[in-house]
Amino acid sequence: MVGQLILGLSILVIVHELGHFVAARAFGIKVEKFYLFFDAWGVSLFKYNYKGVEYGIGWLPLGGYVKIAGMIDESMDTAQLAGPPQPWEFRSKPAWQRLIVMLGGITVNILLGIFIFWVLTIKYGETYIPNSEVKYGIVPGKIGVKIGLQPGDKITAINGKPVVRFEELTSPQVIMGNTDLTVQRGEQVLHVKVPANLINDISDQGIDEFISMAPRMKFAIGTIEPKSGAQKAGLQKGDSIIAINSAKINYFDELQAQLQQNKNKLVQLSIKRNGNTMPLSGQVNPDGHLGFFPSLDTPAKKKLTFSFFGSLPVGATKAWGNFTDNAKGLGKIFKGEVKFNKAVSGPVAMASMFGSHIDWVRFWSLVGFLSMVLALTNLLPIPALDGGHALFLVIEMIKGKPLSDKFLERAQIVGFVLLITLMVFVFGNDIVKQVMKK
Repeated sequence: MVGQLILGLSILVIVHELGHFVAARAFGIKVEKFYLFFDAWGVSLFKYNYKGVEYGIGWLPLGGYVKIAGMIDESMDTAQLAGPPQPWEFRSKPAWQRLIVMLGGITVNILLGIFIFWVLTIKYGETYIPNSEVKYGIVPGKIGVKIGLQPGDKITAINGKPVVRFEELTSPQVIMGNTDLTVQRGEQVLHVKVPANLINDISDQGIDEFISMAPRMKFAIGTIEPKSGAQKAGLQKGDSIIAINSAKINYFDELQAQLQQNKNKLVQLSIKRNGNTMPLSGQVNPDGHLGFFPSLDTPAKKKLTFSFFGSLPVGATKAWGNFTDNAKGLGKIFKGEVKFNKAVSGPVAMASMFGSHIDWVRFWSLVGFLSMVLALTNLLPIPALDGGHALFLVIEMIKGKPLSDKFLERAQIVGFVLLITLMVFVFGNDIVKQVMKK
């Protein structure tokens, strides 16, 4: 997890800072340093000089930076500003050029996200479960049941638009809330309202406690684990469990629910084998399992493939969707519909997203996603972020004269303190969430 997290974030930081670097050099602005992580108090793990630029890796893993001559930035090196402006300094360039330099990192992060999703679409296309293939409906969790969903419901439309892909049911469009779900329940057609603050509960309990990522399925006994309760009970491959302690079982989610209710207990099983029904007794383990892998009646998936250039708009749509979904999430925080501590995640949560095993499709999908998140975060008008610098430059362009160096210095300090405070909060919030899950 840690290795993938460091690799992913290092790629994003280097690419982001490269955007500033290239833009600065394009306008003839001198760049003094290019660092992955911060070399706080001048301490670096590695550094070398090439053509007047010091490249290195700092010891403080809180991002990275390029030190641009004549600019008040993270380094807070104001000594060079005491002298007269030099033609190769940031402060000597027109405001529009400086604005492009400030937005260079954000631009490159957006382009990287689009590129990653484009390449993934070229190679893997898109695979999804057609909603029309879901025969037995959904499996709602505690959150879904609370808002009025029931096992076996078939969700046919979202805000009046027909559902084509089963995966749409757990898409940001739905979990962001204020959504109307059209539900087919037997012969009835109902409407279930998804509340605006749904994401608070999902943050605490997980997406599967809203609607399971897998649809409702029938099952049979598949592979049986040696020395398990299933083997000792006499279960065989191909058997169907039709009841546990007289509770009827038709679907795999019903089996899971009954086993969870009978952890570490001996249960009475009704088994169907070759058309005949027979009773067996089985020991459920402390985790709520009998010890077999099910053979599931999985809905057929559909795969779409795209040409080299046809993949570009598909990948760009995915990337931009991540950007806009996170922007909407921020909007819900400001509106008070979503609690801040429920919506934000930090390094611990990101590491768990990467997982403990290397899956390159998942890795690059997450890097693409985080690249768009980084672009959005840096666009926020907070001093010390690119968005803060950009805001001050826009104000300068409107006023017709730059803001004072003293103001920019103080704003940079305030912004840096805010960011450090936010990082500490987010890291602590991650730890609390992990503890609460246990």
